Amino acid sequence: MANVLKTIRTGNDYIESLRGRDLKVYLFGELVKEPVDHPMIRPSINAVAETYDLAVREEALASAHSSLTGLTVNRFLHIAESAQDLVLQNKMQRKLGQNTGTCFQRCVGMDALNSLHSTTFEIDEKHKTDYHKRFLEFVKMVQKENLVIGGAMTDPKGDRSKGPAEQDDPDLFTRIVDRDEKGIYVSGAKAHQTGCINSHWIILMPTVRLTENDKDWAVVGAIPADAKGVTYIYGRQSCDTRSMEEGDIDSGNAKYGGQEALMILDRVFIPWDKVFMHGEYEFASMLIERFTCYHRRSYVCKTGLGDVLIGAAATIADYNGVPNVSHIKDKIIEMTHLNETIFAAGIASSHQGHKMKSGVYLNEDVLAQVCKHNVTRFPYEISRLAQDIAGGLVVTLPSEKDFRHPVAGPLLKKYLKGRKGADVENRMRILRLIENMTLGRNAVGYLTESMHGAGSPQAQRIQIQRQMQIGYKKNLAKNLAGITNDIEEPNELSDYFNRIFKTKDSIL
Repeated sequence: MANVLKTIRTGNDYIESLRGRDLKVYLFGELVKEPVDHPMIRPSINAVAETYDLAVREEALASAHSSLTGLTVNRFLHIAESAQDLVLQNKMQRKLGQNTGTCFQRCVGMDALNSLHSTTFEIDEKHKTDYHKRFLEFVKMVQKENLVIGGAMTDPKGDRSKGPAEQDDPDLFTRIVDRDEKGIYVSGAKAHQTGCINSHWIILMPTVRLTENDKDWAVVGAIPADAKGVTYIYGRQSCDTRSMEEGDIDSGNAKYGGQEALMILDRVFIPWDKVFMHGEYEFASMLIERFTCYHRRSYVCKTGLGDVLIGAAATIADYNGVPNVSHIKDKIIEMTHLNETIFAAGIASSHQGHKMKSGVYLNEDVLAQVCKHNVTRFPYEISRLAQDIAGGLVVTLPSEKDFRHPVAGPLLKKYLKGRKGADVENRMRILRLIENMTLGRNAVGYLTESMHGAGSPQAQRIQIQRQMQIGYKKNLAKNLAGITNDIEEPNELSDYFNRIFKTKDSIL
């Protein structure tokens, strides 16, 4: 981390902090000399930079007072100290989605910090370890230096029917391969890593429930993104090379983009003071469940992207001369209804936040699952309606080079007119934005990530099933129906209704 500034404040400060790190990044079969300056990578860096600039412009929204350091810190580095902190996380996420139209890559790190706060506390409680103290020192450091934290939970997994210790290749899940008096060494890989190359530090975490046979895979630790032994192989995205072409129309969103990579770990060293789990396999499920609880309601970020797409659909309807046609208005109403339904579940989950033993606040799990489950469906319908309103030109539009051509250009300006007074270039730009978000590069963050990020749809359904308290609900019905000889003793895992109806704050 040779070039990290003493204190990062603005987006430009952040961008400069990424230079000269000598990361080992492969893209198109070549090592990237300087990722900051690569035209395909830079839009993703710009999206993270906006998380810094928002904190400067709207401090109350994107910053918070930390009781750990006494400083005003970026909200992405803050440990939630109230339900209101959780709510403000969601509001910040929606605003950043509006500002960038893509994934701004810091939510995983934020949710990893908050879930580790309570998990390390409870590991210490059982095993008399000092993980929580180590973790707090790490948080203080990143808050003081205002760094980007990436969260690395997803492993390649290999044969999904087998656990880590059962795989033919043990490296298909990240594991401890050696240890000494200074620390541990880990090998393996992390897949689909959002914003990893744009992070200063990365927290490695387990990805599945573990058994006693999986102790070597029960590891949590923080590493610098440029640690020795780390290799990144950059992921392709639909239409990604448009960012390497001349002009800015065909990209659709030339300034901002997302980022994913495969992250390879070859005997990466983690000193003991950055190790937050070391063999306590029974706590892997706790960490995963708490992380996914935070992260699934974090998907309210997609409502910010939805706001942009709704605006784009309304704009192209205007340019086409049909903004007041009844079925167009009805489709935009439906898009808005779906978008706000996502936000409602996420923000409600945060409002119902409750205090954990460690002092951090955790949002309501059932509502978080509902939020993310909505996200696996509704952006696809919003996108379908946007394409419906846009028309076929969204996928048949000629290139910007043709638009600039001395012969082809005037023909395009003649035949691609919409309503009187609507600029042809503006019409092209908004069509490219719709393409970008529903088919192109930023469809990664708006659609596929909405499906699989923080767990695919069945993962939420399993969690909802575990907590839906059917016995309790059956007794409600039986009571009102006058049934007295068939009352069940509810035996469910969920404390959902206890939290819904509680009148005093309690620590769980």
